[in-house]
This record gives sequence, structure tokens and C-alpha cells, in this order.
Amino acid sequence: MLIDLLGALPGAVAQGLIWGVMAVGVYITYKILDIADLTVDGSICTGAAVCTMMMLAGQNPWAAMLCAVLAGVAAGAVTGLLHIKLGIPAILAGILTQMILWSANLKILGKANQALSARSNPVILSQMNIPSALIVLAIVAAVLIALLYWYFGTEQGSAIRATGANPAMSRAQGININAMKVLGLSLSNGMVALSGGLMAQYQGFSDINMGRGAIVIGLAAVIIGEVLCDAFFRKGCNFSVRLGFVVLGGIVYYLVMVLILWLKLDPNDLKLFTAVIVAAFLAVPYLKGQAKSSFHRLKKGGK
Repeated sequence: MLIDLLGALPGAVAQGLIWGVMAVGVYITYKILDIADLTVDGSICTGAAVCTMMMLAGQNPWAAMLCAVLAGVAAGAVTGLLHIKLGIPAILAGILTQMILWSANLKILGKANQALSARSNPVILSQMNIPSALIVLAIVAAVLIALLYWYFGTEQGSAIRATGANPAMSRAQGININAMKVLGLSLSNGMVALSGGLMAQYQGFSDINMGRGAIVIGLAAVIIGEVLCDAFFRKGCNFSVRLGFVVLGGIVYYLVMVLILWLKLDPNDLKLFTAVIVAAFLAVPYLKGQAKSSFHRLKKGGK
């Protein structure tokens, strides 16, 4: 029934915001650094595990979130050092770190999953109170975007952007591109771990498998966000607006997932639908470019 769909929308938006925060981290490596980083599938669980265990130990939730971010930063640094110091390709370095994190996350959690009840722990958001969770997540996303907009406007942030855009030219300008890659990977996975901490509190548990396929969702959100941004701002948009659309991409992705489930389609086919959605949004810029070039050729032929 339509009322069931409408009732599921607030929860979908909340989860979309959480994954949107994760997608911002993916954006840093995928779009800014031009690195395919697969550490994400492990670091999101690391953030959730650290946050959960610290809160179960009686720590303040904000302190637990900070430690989760630091754990993600450390995970990103490991990937960066494997890539820079040992010459391992970035994609393989991310896979190796992901494997390391699987064992590390099990050690942190002590078992495959841990419950984090909102009734017995002072969480900052919970699916038991979705309106409050939406407010918290919107504030977190807005503050994160503002901080990243400021940071990437600084000399160091600009150096990271230059490293991703043109490594050879950046090196010629005296930028330590190796340090910038490690810094960018650390920052990215810190954001991913932050989303893991938010997710653990929202859903009320951490699970060793919660990061499986996270990179696909992150890339889907980035791609959807960029396509929507270019559609709304045909002359281009600034960095902060683009980050905002990346978060919006996470929301759109989850709304589509809710719609698929509402249509009573087989839940086992969600991965298939995810692939189709990502492929469709990836194809949009290419097809638009092809259509424009065909139009110009036709126009020239007409003259």
C-alpha cells in the first residue's frame, strides 16, 4: 500500500544521510585523488566497532565517535603507506588493508556482532526516534561539508586536489605527492568510519559484515549526486554544492531501494538493481555527450 511506502520514507532518508556521509569520504579518493580505494568496506565497520565498544564501556558518544574517526584515519594511512612505501598498487593496497581490518574488527568487537541498545546507552541518534535522528544527521552532514569546503580551500587541501588532478605537475611545483596521497586516504577513511559510528548507533548494533558492498553504495551515491548536480547546474557548481549533492545521492539511492522493496521485487536481486542503477547514472554523461556531438555533426552537415 502507498501508506507503507510513505511510512518508510523518513527511515530511508535517515539511512541515506548516513551513507551520504560515507559517500563524501569515497568522493575524496575517487574524484579528488583519482584513486580507487577499497579500504572502505573495512573502515566503515572499524568505525562502527570502535564506537560501539567504547559506548558499551560507558564512554561519551561524541568521544566514541571521535575515536572511530581516528581509527578510520589510521586505516587509510595503512593503505597509503602500503601504496607509497611498498609500491603496491592503490587498489591492491586497499584490499590488503580491508583484509587486515576484518581480523582487527573481530578483535575489537570480540565476536561477529554486538548490540548497542538505545534504551541502555546514551546514543546521539536512533531509529526509535527518526525525526530526531534526521535533525542530527542533517547537522552532521552540513558541518562536515562546511569543514571540507574550508579545508580544501587551504594550501594543504589545494595540494591534495592538485595531486589528484596532475601528479607530475604537482611534483614539479614542489608538492610532496606521496604525503598528499596518504593524507587524502586518511581523511577519506576517517569520514567513512564516522558514517560507521553513526550507523551503529542508528541501527542499534555493529556487525562484522556491515561494510560488505559499502564501496558500491558509496560510488552509487557519488555518481548519482554528480549527475543530479550537473543536471541542476549546467554551468557548473562549486565544491560545497557538489559535496551536498553527493550526500543527496546517498538519499536518492536509498529511496530507490525502498521503492524496489515496496514493489515486492525479490530482495535477493538488490545487488542486481544496484548495479543497474549505477550503470544507468554512469551512462547519462556519456550518452549526453554522444547526443551533443551527433547534434553538432548534424548541424555542420546541414550547413
